[in-house]
Amino acid sequence: MKNIFSLFFFSLISLTAMGQHWGVKTNLLYDATTTINLGVEVALGKSLSLDVSGNNNGWTFSDDKQWQNWMVQPEFRVWLCEKFNGHFFGIHALGGQYDFYKVNLPFDIYPDLKDYNYKGDFYGGGLSYGYQWMLGNRWGFELTVGGGYLYAKYDKYDNPGGAKLESGNKNYWGFTKAGITIIYFIL
Repeated sequence: MKNIFSLFFFSLISLTAMGQHWGVKTNLLYDATTTINLGVEVALGKSLSLDVSGNNNGWTFSDDKQWQNWMVQPEFRVWLCEKFNGHFFGIHALGGQYDFYKVNLPFDIYPDLKDYNYKGDFYGGGLSYGYQWMLGNRWGFELTVGGGYLYAKYDKYDNPGGAKLESGNKNYWGFTKAGITIIYFIL
């Protein structure tokens, strides 16, 4: 895993040294769920780019509610007109870990989550569509939606720190990406 991150950052430095454009971004949807996130997008040519985002949420809320997870999501994008402007299609992967207790997840993934603690790993991928608006030389705004497959391994506990009740896995087909994103371009 360490080598993958080293390769990614070496690639970013190489591309920017060659005069490629790149931007730093944050997803406002994740911000609304108190998930700290940061993304980087690098142009790979006239109509290709690589977007990589990372998210972390390590909070325990009142009433012992836990919404803890981290995720990395790389995506290759094909732009229909020019990079960083207009329509794009992407193919993305995602992976990370989670620890949830007493929260409601969308799409009823874990229906008894209000009573039990779930911890595990997940990974998957999918296809996405988005549109990006230039708001000047340095700023942009993006809307993105994507769907695909997610595989999650889990351990189920009666409560955080409690007895392990079972282990298993879940398969999910549906939304795998959503974004309302602000971008700052570094030219």
